[in-house]
Amino acid sequence: MYKIIGADGKEYGPISIEQLRQWATDGRINAHTLIQPEGATDWKAAVNYPDLLPPVAPPIVQMTPISNATKPPGADKKIAAGICGILLGYFGIHKFILGYTGEALTMLLVTVLTCGIGGVVMSIIGLIEGIIYLTKSDEEFVATYVTSKKGWF
Repeated sequence: MYKIIGADGKEYGPISIEQLRQWATDGRINAHTLIQPEGATDWKAAVNYPDLLPPVAPPIVQMTPISNATKPPGADKKIAAGICGILLGYFGIHKFILGYTGEALTMLLVTVLTCGIGGVVMSIIGLIEGIIYLTKSDEEFVATYVTSKKGWF
C-alpha cells in the first residue's frame, strides 16, 4: 500500500499498487508526484519507483516534410541565376540559366570581343540583375523572368 501527495497538496491513501498504476495511466499522477510506501518515513518522487508507474511513451512529433511543392515551377532557377549574375555576370551565365540565349551571347561576346574591357559593363549589369533576382519573391521572379521572359533588368 502507498500514500501520495496530490497536485492539490493533500495526502491520499493508502492505495494499492493497481490503483496507483491506474491513476498514473489516467494522468492523475506524474513523475514528480510524491509517493510514500507503507512503512517508510520519507516521501520520494514517483520517478524513483519506476516499477510502480506504467512506461511512458515519448511524445509523437509530427514532422512536416520540406518540399518544393509550394514553389511555382521555375523558381528553382532563381538562386542559381542570381548568384551567377553577381559572380559571373560578365559572361552572361545567368542568362543561359534562364534560357535567354540571345542576351547571354550578347554579354559573352561583348566581354570576349573587347578583350575584357566591355566585361566591366557586363559585370555591372550582371551584378544588378543578380541582386534583383535574389530580392524578388519566387512568385514575382517566375512571373517576370520565366513566364513573361523579361530579358534585361
